[in-house]
Amino acid sequence: MKERCEAKRMLIADDEKLINDFLKEIFVRKGYHVDQVFDGKTATQMIHKHRYDVVLVDRRLPDCDGIEVLKALMSEHPRTPLIMMTAYGTIDGAVEAMKLGAFDYIIKPFDASQIESLVEKALDERLEKGPRSDASIQIVGSSPKMLEVLEMIQIVAPTSSTVLITGETGTGKELVAREIQRLSKRADKPFIRLNCAALPDGLIESELFGHERGAFTGALRTRRGKFELADGGTILLDEIGEIGVQTQAKVLRVLQEKEFERIGAHETRKVDVRVIATTNKCLAEEMKAGRFREDLFYRLNVFPIDLPPLRERREDIPELVEHFIRRYRPLCNGRVKGIAQDALELLMEHNWPGNVRELENCIERAMIVTRGDVITRGDIIPPITHIRKDALNLDPGTSLREMEKMMVLKTLEAVGWNRTKAARKLGISTRTLRNKLKAYREEDISQGAEEMSHPLPHQKRTVTVP
Repeated sequence: MKERCEAKRMLIADDEKLINDFLKEIFVRKGYHVDQVFDGKTATQMIHKHRYDVVLVDRRLPDCDGIEVLKALMSEHPRTPLIMMTAYGTIDGAVEAMKLGAFDYIIKPFDASQIESLVEKALDERLEKGPRSDASIQIVGSSPKMLEVLEMIQIVAPTSSTVLITGETGTGKELVAREIQRLSKRADKPFIRLNCAALPDGLIESELFGHERGAFTGALRTRRGKFELADGGTILLDEIGEIGVQTQAKVLRVLQEKEFERIGAHETRKVDVRVIATTNKCLAEEMKAGRFREDLFYRLNVFPIDLPPLRERREDIPELVEHFIRRYRPLCNGRVKGIAQDALELLMEHNWPGNVRELENCIERAMIVTRGDVITRGDIIPPITHIRKDALNLDPGTSLREMEKMMVLKTLEAVGWNRTKAARKLGISTRTLRNKLKAYREEDISQGAEEMSHPLPHQKRTVTVP
């Protein structure tokens, strides 16, 4: 079987001890964690208690039909593949099991290679469909915190309520917004996104509400805004905490009255738009500072969803890694099949300040540099945050600029001032690194380029970072 990024968990339910032990031995040798049960009641209890990657169930158990176990599994974990085993193979039995959601059906007696191949196929198909293959869920993650988020998505999606999604950068706020749209009654209607952080406040108003020809210099034609384009559907206001107070007042009006005017127009336009907003800021603090309107906050905060940072749901990392390996497999012509355990352990230890986005970038880089068919620990390019804070001896109040400079210089020192290697470790381009070094010299960050406490490469001296 192919390399997997973590030990898979399997449930075997068969009252024939010889067969049960035979199956356990096969898959324990393959690295699986195997739970054995001998009746349907215990199998159902285990399904409620644990999340399995694959389940093997005998059709005839001493206390129930294996179909009952299948129904319990489909109710609890519909994406988990179940293989039905029986010595009483009939077409009717196979059809019934498949209709109820079984992955496949195998008739006893069978040999090790047959069951291994079938289990492999079940896991591969599960991966092909994504980590969550049932129609109602597309987000990767099975931790308690993510299951809570998924439940909230399913609760709010069918409504037209405004949703405020909060969380650190890289946690997947836009993905949650798109999932809400996908599961909503507006799924076939427009989904319009505006990144509020990407535009100056003077342009955001025009982007949101549109403008008439001649409304301002450069307005050469009439243009519809995002709210108008999203009529009947959903608008995502990404990083809404970045818009100015004046524009906030106009957004509030749309939320309250469902109406607005284009810039330079007198005609009031009505819209039916569901609003989903995201932010990585603490809006409570922004309100205290006078940068965010309190009335707008309460209009947005009808149904809040807070996304946990990756460091608070580390148990999702193996599933995410598996997902990204599949996504970026074309980069290596399908060569990479999985990740070594020690490499996965390295990823589990990292704090991931950039969250899922940082993990995704890390796996993409590893897929590019690896020479074999499995990502090894040596293929993981350590993010700059792998350098511990205590190793830099940073004092409270150290500026971000100085912290960045120290991190860059320490990385350069670690690779013998090889800029290509340093850039790779820092996750930036060689050109970006070169520009940073040039800026450090030109800006006299400390006491001038000739007296810098952290000499740059051209000074040909050994660097010791405190």
